This record gives sequence, C-alpha cells and structure tokens, in this order.
Amino acid sequence: MKIASWNVNSIRTRKERLLRWLAVHQPSALCLQEIKTTEMDFPFADLDALGYRAAVHGQKTYNGVAILARREMTEVERGLGDGVDDPQARLIAARVPGPGGEAGARVVSVYVPNGQEVGSDKWRYKLEWMRRLRAWLDRRASPAEPLLVCGDFNVAPEARDVHDPAAWEPTVLFHAEARAALEQIRGWGLTDTLRLLRQEEGLYSWWDYRMLAFAKNHGLRIDLILASDPLATRCVAASIDRQERKGRQQSDHAPVVAEFRDP
Repeated sequence: MKIASWNVNSIRTRKERLLRWLAVHQPSALCLQEIKTTEMDFPFADLDALGYRAAVHGQKTYNGVAILARREMTEVERGLGDGVDDPQARLIAARVPGPGGEAGARVVSVYVPNGQEVGSDKWRYKLEWMRRLRAWLDRRASPAEPLLVCGDFNVAPEARDVHDPAAWEPTVLFHAEARAALEQIRGWGLTDTLRLLRQEEGLYSWWDYRMLAFAKNHGLRIDLILASDPLATRCVAASIDRQERKGRQQSDHAPVVAEFRDP
C-alpha cells in the first residue's frame, strides 16, 4: 500500500501536474491540501478516468482538503465535528480499502492553519485548531487501529527539518509552541514515517517561492505522514519527491510518500 500527501496549492492551477503524477506513481491513496475549490468545481471526471475516487471537503478560494483512492471509500467525515463554528475546510477522513479490497486503513487529510504571525489571532487559531485535532483523535479514533494522519502541518518537528533553525524559531513554522502542539498530536500514538527510515538532515517538503529558496535548498519539512503502530510497524519506504517541486506551475510543496507491506 502506497500512501502520499501533497499540498497542491490550488488543484485548478496544478491539475495537469497532479494527473501526470498520479499516472506515474499510482499511489493507493493520495491526500491533498489547499485544493482551493468547492466540490462543484473539483475535477472528479479527470480523476475517475485515471481510476481514482475522490472524497472532498472544499472551500472557495482558500483551504480545502481531499482524499483520492483506487477503491470506493467509506465512513467519510468532513471537519472536526466538535460543535465549533468554524467554516474553514481543513480535515477530511475516510476508510480506504487496501489494494486487494481488504480492510486497508483509516486515512485523514489535514491542512493545519499557517498562523501568519506569532501572537496574532491567526496564531491563536492555529494552536487551538491543533488542540482540536488532538481532541478529535481522542474522540474519533484508536491508536490500536490502522490510521494515517497525512498533510501539511505547517510545523517543522525538529531542528534537522529546518535549513536555518535559529532564523525560523521565532516564526509560526518552527515556534516552540507550535512544535509542542504537534508533539501533543503525535503523542496520541502516531509515528513520523519518514523518520522511521531516514535520519539525515536536509530533507524538506516546502520551499518559499522567493529568494531562490528551492535552488539553495532553504526549505522546511512541514508535510508529514503520521502512522499509528499497526501501520508504523509495516512501513518499508518513505520519501519526498523533490522532482515535483521543479519546472513550471509547481506547488511550493513536494509530495511526500510512505509505503507499507501487507499484514
């Protein structure tokens, strides 16, 4: 089972790149973030032609998440479902069957708020949203089940995930409070699949469009695939597709991928 996650930064802008990537890599499931469109304008037909079903939680112009899978998904949930009046489309969950139609895994695609500036209302919303995500896990899932939480967390977990930790630490993407909030989520019972298999520095998933950041590899690893123990013990490969950050009409994020052996 191959699972991928990608902040496409507008599915309409990146549609042709997305379709090419799916045709080449053929993941069992792909979590998308920042699709920036409603379900009405989502390219269901193009994806169906490639053999992918889609579960979508869309929003006009901003945010939006989706899960694509080879087989029909069940138990689709949209939003955190905690009674908070929050119109932002940032979470979708679904049960994704395995390649042979077996039980597979419960997959969650999340787009954690950026936070904009430490101390701002958007910063407080980010920290609260992360607290709500941990509460959703407590309420709606079990660490004993095969579960994947994939997406753009807008937080780099460790210093080795940031090209210049001292410069980034005062910012929303590497601030100590944001890292602590991420640890609360991981502490529920989730393992960072990339760090299971890869320990080196310089592995990033996001690079600013400005200041030749990608060419200089001045990036951060903020896109993660987190797995519960039943899947973490079966993880056999993890990678970041830097190639997809190159060329024209690219997202500022690269796809991240994890592969799991059969039970």
